[in-house]
Amino acid sequence: MICAMDGVKVAVAVRQSLLRRAWGRVGRRVDGRAPLWIELAIVVWLFWLYDVINNLAPIRHALAISNAVGVLHFERSLGLDPELAINRWLGAHTTLASVASYDYFFAHAVVTFTVLVLVWWRVPERYIRLRTLLVIINLIAFAVFWRYPLAPPRLFPGLGYIDVVARAHALVSWHSGVLVHDADQFAAMPSLHVAWAIWSAIGIWQLTRRAVIRALAAAYPILTCFVVLGTGNHYLLDVLAGAGTVGLAFAVQQAFIRLLALRRRRRHGTAAHEHAVRGVPAQP
Repeated sequence: MICAMDGVKVAVAVRQSLLRRAWGRVGRRVDGRAPLWIELAIVVWLFWLYDVINNLAPIRHALAISNAVGVLHFERSLGLDPELAINRWLGAHTTLASVASYDYFFAHAVVTFTVLVLVWWRVPERYIRLRTLLVIINLIAFAVFWRYPLAPPRLFPGLGYIDVVARAHALVSWHSGVLVHDADQFAAMPSLHVAWAIWSAIGIWQLTRRAVIRALAAAYPILTCFVVLGTGNHYLLDVLAGAGTVGLAFAVQQAFIRLLALRRRRRHGTAAHEHAVRGVPAQP
Protein backbone atom coordinates (compact mmCIF):
# COMPACT_ATOMS: atom_id res chain seq x y z
CA MET A 1 0.00 0.00 0.00
CA ILE A 2 2.79 2.40 0.95
CA CYS A 3 4.67 1.61 -2.27
CA ALA A 4 1.53 2.28 -4.31
CA MET A 5 1.02 5.63 -2.60
CA ASP A 6 4.64 6.55 -3.19
CA GLY A 7 4.23 5.64 -6.85
CA VAL A 8 1.21 7.92 -7.17
CA LYS A 9 3.10 10.77 -5.52
CA VAL A 10 6.03 10.29 -7.87
CA ALA A 11 3.71 10.30 -10.89
CA VAL A 12 2.02 13.50 -9.68
CA ALA A 13 5.41 15.12 -9.05
CA VAL A 14 6.60 14.18 -12.54
CA ARG A 15 3.44 15.58 -14.11
CA GLN A 16 3.77 18.83 -12.14
CA SER A 17 7.39 19.09 -13.21
CA LEU A 18 6.43 18.66 -16.88
CA LEU A 19 3.70 21.29 -16.54
CA ARG A 20 6.14 23.71 -14.92
CA ARG A 21 8.62 23.19 -17.74
CA ALA A 22 5.93 23.69 -20.38
CA TRP A 23 4.73 26.85 -18.67
CA GLY A 24 8.31 28.04 -18.38
CA ARG A 25 8.61 27.91 -22.17
CA VAL A 26 5.36 29.67 -23.09
CA GLY A 27 4.53 31.67 -19.97
CA ARG A 28 7.86 33.36 -19.32
CA ARG A 29 10.33 35.45 -21.20
CA VAL A 30 14.08 35.12 -20.86
CA ASP A 31 14.31 38.82 -19.97
CA GLY A 32 11.95 38.36 -17.03
CA ARG A 33 9.10 40.39 -18.51
CA ALA A 34 5.53 39.15 -18.73
CA PRO A 35 4.82 37.56 -22.15
CA LEU A 36 2.92 39.88 -24.46
CA TRP A 37 0.50 37.19 -25.59
CA ILE A 38 -0.73 36.80 -22.00
CA GLU A 39 -1.16 40.55 -21.60
CA LEU A 40 -3.07 40.82 -24.87
CA ALA A 41 -5.28 37.91 -23.85
CA ILE A 42 -6.13 39.70 -20.59
CA VAL A 43 -7.01 42.89 -22.47
CA VAL A 44 -9.25 40.99 -24.91
CA TRP A 45 -10.97 39.20 -22.01
CA LEU A 46 -11.67 42.49 -20.20
CA PHE A 47 -13.07 44.07 -23.37
CA TRP A 48 -15.28 41.01 -23.84
CA LEU A 49 -16.65 41.32 -20.29
CA TYR A 50 -17.34 45.02 -20.82
CA ASP A 51 -19.16 44.25 -24.06
CA VAL A 52 -21.32 41.62 -22.35
CA ILE A 53 -22.40 44.18 -19.76
CA ASN A 54 -22.92 46.84 -22.42
CA ASN A 55 -25.29 44.54 -24.29
CA LEU A 56 -27.64 44.76 -21.30
CA ALA A 57 -27.99 48.55 -21.65
CA PRO A 58 -31.29 48.59 -23.62
CA ILE A 59 -33.11 46.65 -20.91
CA ARG A 60 -31.58 48.66 -18.03
CA HIS A 61 -32.57 52.16 -19.12
CA ALA A 62 -35.39 52.63 -16.62
CA LEU A 63 -33.33 51.20 -13.76
CA ALA A 64 -30.36 53.44 -14.65
CA ILE A 65 -32.61 56.54 -14.57
CA SER A 66 -34.16 55.47 -11.27
CA ASN A 67 -30.74 54.89 -9.71
CA ALA A 68 -29.56 58.30 -10.91
CA VAL A 69 -32.54 60.01 -9.27
CA GLY A 70 -31.68 58.17 -6.05
CA VAL A 71 -28.05 59.31 -6.20
CA LEU A 72 -29.07 62.93 -6.79
CA HIS A 73 -31.50 62.88 -3.88
CA PHE A 74 -28.90 61.31 -1.60
CA GLU A 75 -26.21 63.83 -2.51
CA ARG A 76 -28.56 66.77 -2.08
CA SER A 77 -29.73 65.47 1.30
CA LEU A 78 -26.10 65.68 2.41
CA GLY A 79 -25.47 69.00 0.68
CA LEU A 80 -22.73 67.35 -1.41
CA ASP A 81 -23.71 67.94 -5.03
CA PRO A 82 -21.01 70.14 -6.63
CA GLU A 83 -21.32 68.54 -10.06
CA LEU A 84 -24.06 70.90 -11.28
CA ALA A 85 -22.07 74.04 -10.43
CA ILE A 86 -18.86 72.64 -11.94
CA ASN A 87 -20.74 71.46 -15.03
CA ARG A 88 -22.33 74.88 -15.63
CA TRP A 89 -19.04 76.70 -15.05
CA LEU A 90 -17.15 74.50 -17.52
CA GLY A 91 -19.97 74.74 -20.05
CA ALA A 92 -19.62 78.51 -20.03
CA HIS A 93 -15.91 78.38 -20.98
CA THR A 94 -15.75 77.14 -24.56
CA THR A 95 -12.00 76.56 -24.83
CA LEU A 96 -11.71 74.75 -21.51
CA ALA A 97 -14.81 72.73 -22.35
CA SER A 98 -13.21 71.57 -25.60
CA VAL A 99 -9.95 70.63 -23.85
CA ALA A 100 -11.86 68.80 -21.12
CA SER A 101 -13.91 66.91 -23.71
CA TYR A 102 -10.84 65.52 -25.45
CA ASP A 103 -9.24 64.81 -22.10
CA TYR A 104 -12.30 62.83 -21.05
CA PHE A 105 -12.32 60.62 -24.12
CA PHE A 106 -8.60 60.07 -24.67
CA ALA A 107 -6.41 60.87 -21.65
CA HIS A 108 -7.52 58.03 -19.39
CA ALA A 109 -6.78 55.33 -21.99
CA VAL A 110 -3.59 56.91 -23.36
CA VAL A 111 -2.09 57.64 -19.94
CA THR A 112 -3.07 54.30 -18.42
CA PHE A 113 -1.72 52.16 -21.25
CA THR A 114 1.42 54.31 -21.53
CA VAL A 115 2.15 53.79 -17.83
CA LEU A 116 1.40 50.08 -18.20
CA VAL A 117 3.88 49.73 -21.07
CA LEU A 118 6.55 51.79 -19.28
CA VAL A 119 6.24 49.67 -16.14
CA TRP A 120 6.46 46.50 -18.25
CA TRP A 121 9.61 47.81 -19.95
CA ARG A 122 11.45 49.63 -17.16
CA VAL A 123 10.49 47.85 -13.92
CA PRO A 124 9.31 44.36 -14.99
CA GLU A 125 9.73 43.03 -11.44
CA ARG A 126 6.85 45.30 -10.36
CA TYR A 127 4.73 44.86 -13.47
CA ILE A 128 2.76 41.72 -12.54
CA ARG A 129 1.54 43.17 -9.25
CA LEU A 130 0.56 46.51 -10.80
CA ARG A 131 -1.13 44.88 -13.79
CA THR A 132 -3.04 42.53 -11.51
CA LEU A 133 -4.18 45.49 -9.42
CA LEU A 134 -5.51 47.15 -12.58
CA VAL A 135 -7.35 43.96 -13.58
CA ILE A 136 -8.98 43.69 -10.16
CA ILE A 137 -10.02 47.36 -10.34
CA ASN A 138 -11.78 46.68 -13.64
CA LEU A 139 -13.46 43.50 -12.41
CA ILE A 140 -14.87 45.27 -9.37
CA ALA A 141 -16.13 48.12 -11.57
CA PHE A 142 -17.68 45.69 -14.06
CA ALA A 143 -19.53 43.94 -11.24
CA VAL A 144 -21.00 47.27 -10.13
CA PHE A 145 -21.85 48.24 -13.73
CA TRP A 146 -23.77 44.98 -14.01
CA ARG A 147 -25.62 45.21 -10.71
CA TYR A 148 -26.07 48.97 -10.47
CA PRO A 149 -26.54 50.71 -13.85
CA LEU A 150 -26.44 54.49 -13.43
CA ALA A 151 -27.32 57.22 -15.90
CA PRO A 152 -24.84 60.14 -15.88
CA PRO A 153 -25.85 63.75 -15.10
CA ARG A 154 -25.61 64.83 -18.77
CA LEU A 155 -28.74 62.79 -19.50
CA PHE A 156 -30.77 65.16 -17.30
CA PRO A 157 -30.88 68.49 -19.18
CA GLY A 158 -34.17 69.24 -17.46
CA LEU A 159 -32.28 69.52 -14.17
CA GLY A 160 -29.84 72.02 -15.67
CA TYR A 161 -27.01 69.66 -16.60
CA ILE A 162 -25.12 70.29 -19.83
CA ASP A 163 -23.64 67.69 -22.16
CA VAL A 164 -20.38 69.62 -22.38
CA VAL A 165 -18.82 67.25 -24.91
CA ALA A 166 -21.74 67.65 -27.32
CA ARG A 167 -21.84 71.42 -26.86
CA ALA A 168 -18.08 71.71 -27.46
CA HIS A 169 -18.56 69.96 -30.84
CA ALA A 170 -15.64 67.61 -30.16
CA LEU A 171 -14.75 65.18 -32.93
CA VAL A 172 -15.65 62.33 -30.59
CA SER A 173 -18.75 62.34 -28.41
CA TRP A 174 -21.37 59.98 -27.02
CA HIS A 175 -23.33 60.59 -30.22
CA SER A 176 -20.48 59.46 -32.48
CA GLY A 177 -21.11 56.37 -34.60
CA VAL A 178 -19.09 53.75 -32.73
CA LEU A 179 -19.76 55.03 -29.22
CA VAL A 180 -23.51 55.03 -29.71
CA HIS A 181 -23.42 51.23 -29.88
CA ASP A 182 -20.16 50.16 -28.19
CA ALA A 183 -19.94 52.36 -25.08
CA ASP A 184 -21.93 51.66 -21.93
CA GLN A 185 -23.58 54.99 -21.15
CA PHE A 186 -25.06 53.63 -17.92
CA ALA A 187 -21.68 52.84 -16.32
CA ALA A 188 -21.28 55.96 -14.23
CA MET A 189 -20.75 54.14 -10.93
CA PRO A 190 -17.88 53.85 -10.11
CA SER A 191 -15.83 56.25 -12.21
CA LEU A 192 -13.22 54.14 -13.98
CA HIS A 193 -11.64 57.38 -15.21
CA VAL A 194 -10.82 58.26 -11.62
CA ALA A 195 -9.79 54.71 -10.70
CA TRP A 196 -7.46 54.47 -13.70
CA ALA A 197 -6.03 57.92 -12.93
CA ILE A 198 -5.18 56.88 -9.36
CA TRP A 199 -3.66 53.64 -10.64
CA SER A 200 -1.61 55.61 -13.20
CA ALA A 201 -0.33 57.89 -10.45
CA ILE A 202 0.74 54.85 -8.44
CA GLY A 203 2.48 53.41 -11.51
CA ILE A 204 4.31 56.67 -12.22
CA TRP A 205 5.56 56.76 -8.63
CA GLN A 206 7.03 53.30 -9.26
CA LEU A 207 8.77 54.56 -12.38
CA THR A 208 10.55 57.66 -11.14
CA ARG A 209 11.80 59.49 -8.07
CA ARG A 210 11.78 62.91 -9.70
CA ALA A 211 9.74 65.25 -7.52
CA VAL A 212 8.25 67.24 -10.40
CA ILE A 213 6.96 64.16 -12.22
CA ARG A 214 5.59 62.69 -9.00
CA ALA A 215 3.82 65.95 -8.25
CA LEU A 216 2.24 65.91 -11.72
CA ALA A 217 1.23 62.29 -11.17
CA ALA A 218 -0.45 63.21 -7.88
CA ALA A 219 -2.27 66.10 -9.58
CA TYR A 220 -3.54 63.93 -12.44
CA PRO A 221 -6.35 62.20 -10.48
CA ILE A 222 -7.49 65.59 -9.16
CA LEU A 223 -7.65 66.96 -12.71
CA THR A 224 -9.55 63.84 -13.79
CA CYS A 225 -12.11 64.38 -11.02
CA PHE A 226 -12.71 67.91 -12.29
CA VAL A 227 -13.05 66.72 -15.90
CA VAL A 228 -15.53 63.92 -15.21
CA LEU A 229 -17.67 66.17 -13.02
CA GLY A 230 -17.42 69.19 -15.31
CA THR A 231 -18.35 67.32 -18.48
CA GLY A 232 -21.49 65.97 -16.81
CA ASN A 233 -20.41 62.34 -16.98
CA HIS A 234 -20.19 61.53 -13.27
CA TYR A 235 -21.59 62.41 -9.87
CA LEU A 236 -19.49 63.12 -6.80
CA LEU A 237 -20.42 59.67 -5.46
CA ASP A 238 -19.03 58.11 -8.65
CA VAL A 239 -15.72 59.89 -8.08
CA LEU A 240 -15.55 58.72 -4.47
CA ALA A 241 -16.51 55.21 -5.53
CA GLY A 242 -13.73 55.25 -8.14
CA ALA A 243 -11.18 56.02 -5.43
CA GLY A 244 -12.78 53.41 -3.18
CA THR A 245 -12.53 50.83 -5.96
CA VAL A 246 -8.76 51.25 -6.02
CA GLY A 247 -8.60 50.80 -2.24
CA LEU A 248 -10.83 47.71 -2.36
CA ALA A 249 -8.82 46.22 -5.23
CA PHE A 250 -5.60 46.74 -3.28
CA ALA A 251 -7.12 45.05 -0.21
CA VAL A 252 -8.30 42.10 -2.31
CA GLN A 253 -4.88 41.74 -3.89
CA GLN A 254 -3.09 41.85 -0.54
CA ALA A 255 -5.47 39.26 0.91
CA PHE A 256 -4.83 36.96 -2.04
CA ILE A 257 -1.07 37.39 -1.67
CA ARG A 258 -1.30 36.48 2.02
CA LEU A 259 -3.41 33.42 1.23
CA LEU A 260 -0.85 32.22 -1.32
CA ALA A 261 1.99 32.77 1.15
CA LEU A 262 0.08 30.83 3.83
CA ARG A 263 -0.59 28.00 1.40
CA ARG A 264 3.11 27.80 0.49
CA ARG A 265 4.11 27.71 4.16
CA ARG A 266 1.62 24.95 4.87
CA ARG A 267 2.81 22.96 1.85
CA HIS A 268 6.42 23.38 2.91
CA GLY A 269 5.53 22.36 6.47
CA THR A 270 3.71 19.24 5.23
CA ALA A 271 6.67 18.26 3.04
CA ALA A 272 9.10 18.81 5.91
CA HIS A 273 6.94 16.65 8.20
CA GLU A 274 6.81 13.81 5.66
CA HIS A 275 10.58 13.90 5.24
CA ALA A 276 11.04 13.90 9.00
CA VAL A 277 8.81 10.84 9.36
CA ARG A 278 10.83 9.02 6.71
CA GLY A 279 14.10 10.16 8.20
CA VAL A 280 15.05 12.12 5.08
CA PRO A 281 16.30 15.72 5.39
CA ALA A 282 13.84 18.22 3.89
CA GLN A 283 14.91 20.17 0.83
CA PRO A 284 15.70 23.83 1.56
